[in-house]
Amino acid sequence: MRVAVLSDIHANLHALDAVFAEVDAERPDELWCLGDVVGYGPRPNECCERIRARADVALCGNHDLGVIGTLDLAEFSGDAAAAARWTQGELADDHRDWLGSLQPTAELPQAELFHASPRNPVWDYVLSELVALQSLLLTHAPLVLVGHSHVALEVALTAGGDDVSGGLAPAGTEVDLDGSRRLVNPGSVGQPRDGDARAAWLLVDFESQRATFRRVAYDVEATQAEIRAAGLPDALAGRLAVGM
Repeated sequence: MRVAVLSDIHANLHALDAVFAEVDAERPDELWCLGDVVGYGPRPNECCERIRARADVALCGNHDLGVIGTLDLAEFSGDAAAAARWTQGELADDHRDWLGSLQPTAELPQAELFHASPRNPVWDYVLSELVALQSLLLTHAPLVLVGHSHVALEVALTAGGDDVSGGLAPAGTEVDLDGSRRLVNPGSVGQPRDGDARAAWLLVDFESQRATFRRVAYDVEATQAEIRAAGLPDALAGRLAVGM
């Protein structure tokens, strides 16, 4: 089975459509989404519609939960809270209900999925070797998929089980999944923060036991214009150009 893994779309329709064009060319068997379909960006309804139609597995993220009122927006940063409040006024009821039906974790025969991490599926950031190690020790699947940090990475548990190796996974990185347990973050579709402004996604081939990190260029300026036209914080537009 071949699976396209997407995460952290953040209502960036131009980025999502660019990723879907590449996904369609690969013709995977399934598509998994690790959450945060909305928040930050200007096109929440369209992004929800596309993920609802395409995803075989979908998780909710912290921004999704903030928008539907499950999380208190006082827990969010200023720009994130402002975008969530704007999204609350824009989001259609059926998309709100759909987001409310999702969970931040899923356990599948092939992998364990978390929006953030096994330590805290909603809020935790896997950005250090210690957190990656603890996350792998809290799970049992050969492959653990996480999102939330907007940073593409791959980390493997060492043979002794007491340390990890790996790190950032730039475009084109190919990972052999056979022989060691791994934690992988596909990066963010709609708001990358690893210095590469292109939309990120992951292709996992469970038959060949290979995972490939992909990046695709999209019309950043179009998304920036939509953010500004919506009256969302300008910083959310500016960061898209630099991937930070």
